[in-house]
Amino acid sequence: MLADTPDEVETELVTATSLGDVIDRARRRSFVGRRSELRTFDDARAGRSPRRVLFVHGPGGMGKTTLLLEMRARASAAGWRTVLLDGSEIDPSPDGFRQAAEAAGTVHADQDARTDASRSGTVLLVDGYEQLGAIDGWLRQEFVPSLQAEDVVVLAGREPPAAAWRTDPGWRQVVAVHPLGHLDEIDSADLLARAGVAAPDRQRLLKLGRGHPLALALLADSAQGGNVPDSLADVPDLISILLESLLRDAPSEAHMAGLATAARAWLTTEDLLRKTVGTDAAEVWGWLRRRPFVVCRRGGLTPARCHPGRPGGGVRAPLAGAVPGAAPDNPRPRGRWHPHDDRPGPPAARPATGVPAPAQPAHRRLLRAAGPGLGRRGAGPAGRIRAGGLHHRAWRGRASAAIAERWFTDQPDRTSVVRTEDGIAGFAYHIFCPTGSAMEDQDPIVRAVLDYVARTAPARPGERVDITRFVAGVREYQRDVYAVLAGSVSSIIDWCTEPLAWSFVAFTDAEFWDPFFDYLGFRPVLEIEEAAGRPRCVVYGNDWRRFPVDAWLDMMNERELSGGTGPPPDSALRPPPLSRAAFGDAVRSALQHLNRPDRLAGGPLRGTVLGADAAELRASIVAAADRLAGQPKGDQLRAVLNRTFVHAAPTQEAAAEVLGLPFSTYRRHLARAIDEVTEALWAVEIGTARRPD
Repeated sequence: MLADTPDEVETELVTATSLGDVIDRARRRSFVGRRSELRTFDDARAGRSPRRVLFVHGPGGMGKTTLLLEMRARASAAGWRTVLLDGSEIDPSPDGFRQAAEAAGTVHADQDARTDASRSGTVLLVDGYEQLGAIDGWLRQEFVPSLQAEDVVVLAGREPPAAAWRTDPGWRQVVAVHPLGHLDEIDSADLLARAGVAAPDRQRLLKLGRGHPLALALLADSAQGGNVPDSLADVPDLISILLESLLRDAPSEAHMAGLATAARAWLTTEDLLRKTVGTDAAEVWGWLRRRPFVVCRRGGLTPARCHPGRPGGGVRAPLAGAVPGAAPDNPRPRGRWHPHDDRPGPPAARPATGVPAPAQPAHRRLLRAAGPGLGRRGAGPAGRIRAGGLHHRAWRGRASAAIAERWFTDQPDRTSVVRTEDGIAGFAYHIFCPTGSAMEDQDPIVRAVLDYVARTAPARPGERVDITRFVAGVREYQRDVYAVLAGSVSSIIDWCTEPLAWSFVAFTDAEFWDPFFDYLGFRPVLEIEEAAGRPRCVVYGNDWRRFPVDAWLDMMNERELSGGTGPPPDSALRPPPLSRAAFGDAVRSALQHLNRPDRLAGGPLRGTVLGADAAELRASIVAAADRLAGQPKGDQLRAVLNRTFVHAAPTQEAAAEVLGLPFSTYRRHLARAIDEVTEALWAVEIGTARRPD
């Protein structure tokens, strides 16, 4: 049955006794699916089943309330008395529940005292049962047993019933439990049709809604308003409603943090939860395991997601990556990131086996063995390719293979591999420059990248340049899902945990990877011909000093919802990085104006890692001075800085007198103290130390 016609609505308005009747009839015509739950309910009322208590449970938006309303309508049409209670509106106490039940018309009376209209019995429906957990035991032990034998009780909530409902021999005979899941494709299409969605638009909405009743209803409403979205990013209001429905499941802030962890991490373990929710990790872990949208896999939990890849020209998001926590002295924040399925980028797949890991010596030998001979189609026996792991095009020719083999020899520890039951399925190789290797000059890609850095924004002393030089998979070279996995996860881990000035990624398949890096905000900075007759290599890059990793993670979080693409806006970029000498001059100037916020805010240090405004800059400098106290003679150096700049004496001579130092000794200590603070702040600026608290 499709959407109501004006004539049908007009007829109902004439025949209905109240507006509520019109609403109920329209609601029933729109109802789809849930046949098993309704069959159990009908059998209970008809006496064909001993079941008298039905539990319906599932996450928000699954249609629990809609199902209860359909059950109420069926029972009322059959002459049963029906009472519908909302657990969120009831005081969770025995008295509160009794008062709500009595106000709604539930009475504990002998059968003879019932009116003729209710001789079939009473159906008690309780929505939002998760809100009544405090009185679950009382309801099971006292209230429900006091009802008449033919009465039927339906309890709907987000949590499964307590074990006592299912394990007690008595209750086990009369209780039926129905987890409420997504609608199948037929029922989903029926829902859209009944909502009035035109047939040509239904398939698109089916893919977006994926059987989620609330999502489908909201998409249908959007379509009826003239907006048939191509992706969920086109309907941000829908996303907000779905998120609100999901977050209502979380009973505490710790549970909400656990939910956020599971949403972002590729694999959620109890150890990971201890880092995000602390001592509540065990409780939150158990709660997450019970979520219907969470899958328990070997080693941890993952959200149930669908990744229908479209090989070749398809555009899908990269895989989720859980970035391990940084070491205590590592300044980079922990980052966990995954875009939505409909983001631009390569095909995503979450392989059943295979996790990127550092290559072992045996893996590197296999990669080298897959070298120049695999540059021809069909080279090498199939068994060797499966065992050795690399596609016949993995090196794209002898010249590339020779470069790769020399890098593996010079810098063997920068390879990440994905292994499956068949062997190596994909790999990524990173270079951190400067390496001290002659290959920096002999590899045309690396040489071109370093030349670009030198003429654009040179790396400063102590800074490193990260180059993802090789990425490949067994079957489809750079389009292989295992290439996406190896390249994405290993790169994001490096970006979020290593002190880097620049990151670059080199790919020959620009048609495939362009949308991916456009989404990540990486600019194409170079096109290089590695060897005559070979495809041109496109290099994408980002200067982390101008757009730091924390700002990048914030941008990715925003793009998960907005679907934005392109480089970060200029307003989000920091000023060009200062050279080491210019940085030292800037620190000296800032010390002179430490108590002049206007001068400090207008100085060259503003916009560096040390702070975005005068208050942050001052705090960073003072904290660095305070840290000198832990060094040999550090107390004396700190005191000199304090009396000269922080709580400054009128003159340096006066400062020396207050400190009890000869003026020459004072000047010597002052020069050393400034040098020490400058070095400490420089380490923060280039990312090798944390910003002082």
